[in-house]
Amino acid sequence: MVKLDGAARHPRELLGNKGHGIDAMRRQQLPVPPAFCITTEVGRDYLAGPATTMDAIWDDVLDRMRWLEAETARTFGRGPRPLLVSVRSGATHSMPGMMDTILDVGIDDAVEAALAAEGGPWFARDTRRRFTTMYERVVGQSVPADPSAQLRAGIEAVFASWDSPRAVAYRAHYGLDDGRGTAVVVQAMVFGNRGPGSGAGVFCSRNPITGADEPFGEWLPGGQGDDVVSGLVDVAPISALRDEQPAVYDRLTDAARGLERLACEIQEIEFTVDAGELWLLQTRVAELSAQAAVRLALQLRREGLIDDAEALRRVTPAHVAALLLPALQPETRLAAPLLASGLAACPGVASGTAYVDVDEALAAADRGERVILVRDHTRPEDVLGMLSAQGIVTEVGGAASHAAVVSRELGRVAVVGCGRGAAAALAGKQITVDGYEGEVREGDLSASAWSESDTPELRELADIARRISPLRAHASGEHPRLDDTSDAAVRAALEAGHTDVVSANPLTVMLTAIRLTAEVAG
Repeated sequence: MVKLDGAARHPRELLGNKGHGIDAMRRQQLPVPPAFCITTEVGRDYLAGPATTMDAIWDDVLDRMRWLEAETARTFGRGPRPLLVSVRSGATHSMPGMMDTILDVGIDDAVEAALAAEGGPWFARDTRRRFTTMYERVVGQSVPADPSAQLRAGIEAVFASWDSPRAVAYRAHYGLDDGRGTAVVVQAMVFGNRGPGSGAGVFCSRNPITGADEPFGEWLPGGQGDDVVSGLVDVAPISALRDEQPAVYDRLTDAARGLERLACEIQEIEFTVDAGELWLLQTRVAELSAQAAVRLALQLRREGLIDDAEALRRVTPAHVAALLLPALQPETRLAAPLLASGLAACPGVASGTAYVDVDEALAAADRGERVILVRDHTRPEDVLGMLSAQGIVTEVGGAASHAAVVSRELGRVAVVGCGRGAAAALAGKQITVDGYEGEVREGDLSASAWSESDTPELRELADIARRISPLRAHASGEHPRLDDTSDAAVRAALEAGHTDVVSANPLTVMLTAIRLTAEVAG
């Protein structure tokens, strides 16, 4: 049980991604609600013996809750200044939307009355409604009257969500260890639904879709963080916060830039504004499109934050392959009827049959069909359907929604926020999703392929790689040809003593050679 007060300095493997980020922000003296972490070690113990583990840690949990009370000058489960908490998962490897969270834990009739006296009856009713809905969905039972029982059941449910079908499928897709377990973070609540001057949002230090060096994010006045990331509601661009509360916006951008410099990675920050006061709830490395990953590596290298070797380490053959995916020529795109348009959440082009039901999409994919999953919004349990699809389309949600974030991580072409009724209008049709333009067009449209030499960023990376790679690859020249970019083929070329080869994919060959050489050295 670890206080996340900035002094913990425990490894990410123990605190989980969320706890590690909170502790790092507290260390920078940023405005972060107090929190403590039940570590991944406890999470693994819980999976082996739930009841005995909870009995063993419960006194420590209550002790840490008393620390939260002292830190906030509030009391858990009673007024006149009640303390509510969030209970969040915290896996070591970020698994967006795959495990459970419960907000506003610790409310009963007396606490609701105290909240009404503090923030008004509507705020109190809305907070209790949110908690009850989330608790019953996650825990699967009616809310107990005792706030301590709510807390205990919430912690158990979050630990148990490590083995939910969606989390298991996600780890299987990425080859992640099932035995790691999750941490649980318990954090004092702040309230974006308090009223005027309040809201919640997600902020990225740079654009995670394009890689552009510009603030990027979404803002929802009067909402809580779950509203933003669920994709259930339409949100405003982050510029709306800049216009409404410029001083808060400036503090947020300053914090994000500082965290980015520390991590040398694009930061994605969940934040709440509570009656005009900014609070940072968590920070993590943003899920990037392939285009953004490549551009960021080059930007940070130019800024002197990373060297040549680190820039190349951050670009994978999968990123290169994604950037070379075919794109629609303008004449092809504009000749096809436009069926829907929204936010381009993950670049690329994908064609297939639109399915609005996840089970039907899975069955079609099993038959070998190309599937486009179209939903009002995606839910965590939709991950199997997302894995089977070539593209994702949603009616609502923005760039920080579950659909957008998971699509970027999975490398699925995605267009989100196409408007109510889009799913019914698209169902059963042959469509093409254009993740560059944010469009859905009728028909199975043919796209034109790119080569590494067509892309300025890839050419620049290839020039860097030729100075470092033990196997220099060229688009042409008087060298042995190596058109197979597999590990086995590149390893064979290295073992044969080749220093230069000709390949249709020079950068991919060199990235593979660099990685294989590092693995041998390690």
